[in-house]
Amino acid sequence: MRAKKQKYYVVWQGHHPGIYSSWEKCSAEVKNFPGAVYKSFESKEEAEDAFRHGVERKPRVFQPKTQKTASSRSGIIYESISVDAACSGNPGLMEYRGVQTADRTEIFHYGPARDGTNNIGEFLALVHALALLNKRNDHSTPIYSDSKTAIAWVKKKKANTQLKPGRHNAELFDMIHRAEKWLKENTWKNPILKWETEIWGEIPADFGRK
Repeated sequence: MRAKKQKYYVVWQGHHPGIYSSWEKCSAEVKNFPGAVYKSFESKEEAEDAFRHGVERKPRVFQPKTQKTASSRSGIIYESISVDAACSGNPGLMEYRGVQTADRTEIFHYGPARDGTNNIGEFLALVHALALLNKRNDHSTPIYSDSKTAIAWVKKKKANTQLKPGRHNAELFDMIHRAEKWLKENTWKNPILKWETEIWGEIPADFGRK
């Protein structure tokens, strides 16, 4: 009887990302983890190379057996960018970032900046992502945000903030003006999508400070 060939499993997004030598161990890492991403490989070398270079273009996305939960995450486009902002106070220290949706690899990060707001951070993050994709000549990759306000501001090409400019946030307002200018002078086709937090859980770019 031929021995079963050894497989190796890469978990990019799970309880503990890493390389596992059995399906039992891999399954434990992806089970009950929303949006877990993994893939099997024929050799340890392939697995190590894949883990180093990030998510494959078509990895497996673990789905629980219950139909309700499985269908709830079926709408996520994993080959996308997710953005989020965090602010300590309102106004307060603000920062934002963008990550690969599939494996949460950080692509860009700004801050913290003084006297900002969460909506401003979300707005700047969206424009940052759009400008980055435009520079790469990538006009198809979607961008996720969990902020309806920021998405509306981008569509209107105007940050409709009630925050007043001052000595401490002059740099931040300069960024807002440059972002608005970029939106007015450029066109884009990248879909800007609302991340459905109540269905999918926290957006992959979340700072985890709630």
